[in-house]
Amino acid sequence: MAVNFWEKLKKRRRPILALAPIAGFTDSLFRQIAKKYGADVVYSEMASATALFYNQTIKDNPTLKLLKFDRRKEKYYVVQLFGADPIHLGAAARFVTKHIKPDGLDLNFGCPVPKIVKQGAGCGLMKDLKKSRAALEAVLANTDLPVSLKIRAQAGEVSVLDFLKNISDLPVAAVIIHGRTLKQGFAGAPDLEIIKEARRYFKGVILANGGINDLTEAKRVLRDSRADGLALARGVLGRPWLFKEIKTGREIKMTPSKIFKIVIDHAATVQKQKGKPGIIELRKHLVWYMLGLEGASKRREKLVKAQRLSDIKNALSIK
Repeated sequence: MAVNFWEKLKKRRRPILALAPIAGFTDSLFRQIAKKYGADVVYSEMASATALFYNQTIKDNPTLKLLKFDRRKEKYYVVQLFGADPIHLGAAARFVTKHIKPDGLDLNFGCPVPKIVKQGAGCGLMKDLKKSRAALEAVLANTDLPVSLKIRAQAGEVSVLDFLKNISDLPVAAVIIHGRTLKQGFAGAPDLEIIKEARRYFKGVILANGGINDLTEAKRVLRDSRADGLALARGVLGRPWLFKEIKTGREIKMTPSKIFKIVIDHAATVQKQKGKPGIIELRKHLVWYMLGLEGASKRREKLVKAQRLSDIKNALSIK
């Protein structure tokens, strides 16, 4: 059995901070930036179990390419799987364990995106207690890695408490609980009380998630949810130093010049590794870095057209 790094982190008796999985954003380079600023755990983008089930080749497998990581710079790294078929999820868990060798696996029950829910994955799977348990059992049976889950306060008629009761006898290492319901999506106030209540039904690591965009909110969520830590998502897009703020308990005053340096370093590494396609992919990160800055609108207009590092420097007026 692989080492349960979640238990190791919990024994330190300070909040565990994770970079939550965000489709299209949490690639290897951004995970490394998150680690640099203090993230304890980083997650892959969502990987389709069905895609891995039907394509188990090693060479030129796009899903495997998505999941590659730097073992030295991305400890602890968790691969998140999504799907609706327990057979597909079990096969994907086995395949990823053997060929990617991450520190852990995660099963997504919390994605509210309609196209995911319609196929019975994400929150669509959380709605079905019988099938969700079968999916989890399939993953556990096909890996020796610690398994975690990402769930929501409620999906359909199933609350997070119903869900956790249903799998309470299974050896799950950790759960990320997004305090909003499926119906809320990414808007509205997260339910911190239900995250606190979840402790009655789950003894592993609990991370609170949802609406954590600054140090003040992070402190409030930790206090009111009694969680073991936080999983940060959109709150660290363009602001990865939020991890450090939470770790130190102090707000970091970031001047535009300091933010621009982070942007240029990020972009330079992307260009070196991926060239023009990488810079085009990076555009979505670039607009987040501009949030709240003077002249952000005009800079974003240029950044969304960037094709090379020099374009980004020009948009930031850096020679």
